[in-house]
Amino acid sequence: MLQLESAKCSFLLCLGICIFICSIIYLKARTSYAPTALSHLKCRPFPDNCQALSNNSSYKRWQRMECLNIGYFDGPMNCYRMQTDFHFIMEPLSREEADYPLAFIITIHKELEMFVRLLRAIYAPQNIYCIHVDVKAPENYKTSVRRLAGCFPNVFLASVSERVTYAGFSRLKADMNCMEDLLKSAVKWKKVINLCGQDFPIKSNLELIRYMQGAEWRDINMTPGVKQPEYMQHRTQMQHMEVIGDYVASKGQGHRKDPPPHNLQIYFGTAYYSLTRAFVEYVFKSSVAKDLLEWSKDTYSPDEHYWVTLNHVKEAPGSNINGGWEGDIRAIKWKDQEGIVHQGCNGRYVRDICIYGTEDIPWIIEKNSMFANKFESTVAPEALDCLEQWHRHKVLQQAMVPIQSTWQLAMEVNISSAITVG
Repeated sequence: MLQLESAKCSFLLCLGICIFICSIIYLKARTSYAPTALSHLKCRPFPDNCQALSNNSSYKRWQRMECLNIGYFDGPMNCYRMQTDFHFIMEPLSREEADYPLAFIITIHKELEMFVRLLRAIYAPQNIYCIHVDVKAPENYKTSVRRLAGCFPNVFLASVSERVTYAGFSRLKADMNCMEDLLKSAVKWKKVINLCGQDFPIKSNLELIRYMQGAEWRDINMTPGVKQPEYMQHRTQMQHMEVIGDYVASKGQGHRKDPPPHNLQIYFGTAYYSLTRAFVEYVFKSSVAKDLLEWSKDTYSPDEHYWVTLNHVKEAPGSNINGGWEGDIRAIKWKDQEGIVHQGCNGRYVRDICIYGTEDIPWIIEKNSMFANKFESTVAPEALDCLEQWHRHKVLQQAMVPIQSTWQLAMEVNISSAITVG
């Protein structure tokens, strides 16, 4: 009997020690995965003009549930916690979306926080995302993006990266590198959309699908543009030299280019698009597309003529030979359109494009384009806060599955501080 009691005591002692050791290990692991606070990032309240977009009663306000902490990427990754803490939506929100996967190309080189917020806004598990990180980007930035991508089976970095030059062929090549990777993916995506790191969505994923599958754009490419205006013809009539990673310059009057191959009419338009899968396959197989690409290598800003020109080739799948500026891809405030398209920039202009302030958000929402450009999370973070919450609120309202609390970026609170779920 004494031996039995002794064995029982020994067992309980060992069990207690094991529980203690496991508790220490768990707490240590939890601490190591916990994000460290970033001194520059505080939990900003939503501005009053942002609160006005919420359609809440005068007694309720939005209150942020988190402050994005990119310190996660400085150490070991706990992917599940990152997905949860960063409020990624990890299941399709409707059968309609699950049945129509999209592909996204995102070219980035700076502002990690801006990229994370863009990705979580457009992320859906049925889609696929190719991230092109500029070779010039700092190594710690590349590492952080790689760690983030590693937490999602449908997010990957381009297999070949370019040292991107503004208005250079390298910018076009970055997109094409991702396209080639996307065609090899097992995801049978329907259309591909390209983005830069300073874009943010206005439409939800469901709205994007319905817009691109509407009567006007079903199985049609969206490449807004027109026949190249005379004042733009120097871009493609003169040879240009790309100083990789720096600038693009004309070689001068003695270096005129040959006419375009296959007697193509050159168009001028936006570098951003929505393209069918069949069109992307055509880009890599067609001699017309390949010859135009080769001819475009020494032009200025070839991504602003390549896609729209090919989309006016009758044989190209999904071509839009009579198309013009139709296709509301981007809401942009250009400086030279003040008083015509918009009433001014409430942030600041950079290269004649508005970096949005919070007072610009109502205009962006009213435009209801696919995406808005440009935002900077370091210069005007409140504008991004506002649009991000408005967009997520709309996404969750449209969802056809039960909403998980971790998908919410903010909650409704009574001004009297009595909290209610939002």
